[in-house]
Amino acid sequence: MAEFTLTGLRIVHQVAATGSFTRAAESLGYTQSAVSRQVAAMEEAAGAPIFDRGRRGVALTPAGQVLVRRATEILADLAATELELAGLRDRLAGRLTVGAYPTAAMALVPRAIARVASGHPGLAVILDETSTPALLRRLRAGRLEVAVIGVGHGLPDYDLSGLRQTTILQGDLFVAVPDSHRFAGHATVTVADLAQEQWIAGDGASGDPQFGAWPTLSSPRIARTARSWSTRLGLVAAGLGITVVPTLALPA
Repeated sequence: MAEFTLTGLRIVHQVAATGSFTRAAESLGYTQSAVSRQVAAMEEAAGAPIFDRGRRGVALTPAGQVLVRRATEILADLAATELELAGLRDRLAGRLTVGAYPTAAMALVPRAIARVASGHPGLAVILDETSTPALLRRLRAGRLEVAVIGVGHGLPDYDLSGLRQTTILQGDLFVAVPDSHRFAGHATVTVADLAQEQWIAGDGASGDPQFGAWPTLSSPRIARTARSWSTRLGLVAAGLGITVVPTLALPA
């Protein structure tokens, strides 16, 4: 009988994060057939299908949701263990510049910086907060050592060639609307339905996807811009537009 393996858990986790066997294989450096074999072995170990396959990609089954949730915890614990052991082997010193998109900079990166500061007091971590497209440009230009970016199903297909990638969290995108809006109470809406909406967006560079508008809209109608989440949500509550909210930014 097949058993769960770390390699299999990593692959299942990445397929769930990218929504595609092909994209998971590319990001992990495997062939698609190798990814398919590992997923099949994990499904045998689970005793149930992990993914529903469709023309638009893959979706997690109930068994898959349990497995991915546990895999996320296991892989995070393993990464933390590796970090602690590395800290015992050598003491890092110097400067590390980390870039992050605004939501990660607010909800995720500060805890990581605190852990690094605790384990490596000689290492100064500098945080650069900006949009994912700008982060990728700065990373390729050598201005960042690490970038925490938002990628995956439903987001633009950024060019990640030549970059080493690790999935640290997966989540969804939600649309915040006023109580009186026609979408209020809807579990899902289509991208086509969003095309004519007025958006409350962040301040992005010209030509980049405007954070706060649905990321795959080619020409979103930006009604207002604001840097902070609280301001954007306040503008939404006042009926001045709608905005995109990722899982990380949702109230606990």
